[in-house]
Amino acid sequence: MNTPTHPADLAGPPAPVLSVSPVVLAAPGRPVDLEVRVSVPLAVREDDSLPVVLLSHGQGHSHHLSSLNGYAPLATFWAAHGFAVIQPTHLSSRSLDLDPATPGAPMFWRSRVEDMKHVLDQFDAIEAAVPRLRGRLDRDRVAVAGHSMGGHTASLLLGARLTDPDDGTEVDLADDRVKAGVLLATTGRGGDALTGPMAEALPFLSTADFSAMATPALVVAGDRDTSPHLTVAGADWHADPYVLAPGPKSLLTLFGAEHGLGGISGYDVAETTDENPGRVAALQRLTWAYLRTALDPGDPAWAVARDELAADPAPVGRIESK
Repeated sequence: MNTPTHPADLAGPPAPVLSVSPVVLAAPGRPVDLEVRVSVPLAVREDDSLPVVLLSHGQGHSHHLSSLNGYAPLATFWAAHGFAVIQPTHLSSRSLDLDPATPGAPMFWRSRVEDMKHVLDQFDAIEAAVPRLRGRLDRDRVAVAGHSMGGHTASLLLGARLTDPDDGTEVDLADDRVKAGVLLATTGRGGDALTGPMAEALPFLSTADFSAMATPALVVAGDRDTSPHLTVAGADWHADPYVLAPGPKSLLTLFGAEHGLGGISGYDVAETTDENPGRVAALQRLTWAYLRTALDPGDPAWAVARDELAADPAPVGRIESK
């Protein structure tokens, strides 16, 4: 297995991480209460103010990767390097085993966004549930991240829109509490870019509109992520949120990466078709650097990471920005 090189470890050595789950948030009207995992640096000082990343899981064959128990390679790294990471279990998770006739099934696209907004509304309850976290979540530095269907969820919070297939209304779920985003192997445009079966099964994907997605975001796409069950447009489909949205945006194209982007949904996951620890390590550092600068424009981490990647003789990918 070839292991790509990656930028120098800008983040420094990892800190021990405290991860608490489930933190249960009452959610009247939801089929079940909302459960989240909260991961933070273990040594949270009284004067610490932690930037926050809300991480939305994708879908997949496994039951528990698509839940608060997935995406440890990203959540743990970000928390070990100074972020508070909050991961909800969406109603689309197989771990909940909901009745297929539940309204909104199978993808619960609207409920997913409502979950993230509910988390934002419940920061006080989350702080109270985690030792030494009270008063530490920085309400002014909040980002969203999501993989695959989780990227779709994050994009709606960032300003993407769609037409509700049930009533034909335009849906705008943007939230100005969210200051930046990271979209990982996310969904692209609809129309004739979708396969016929997918357009029929998931009609909400058919009307994706990124023209108003103005919040800063990093889009990450694998150049071998062709997703033939979803799209006829090939790997470029996953870059649509960068191409079709206004700036400021950056696009990280990972060379040789497929939908798992090297294995971000979990450690040693059998459904990862492109397992590559080096690629994951590079993605951890690059997304961390982007989030640092996106939530604190004076932080040079993203500029340094971009320069190092551009100078690498065997780069893991390429970055372009607008």
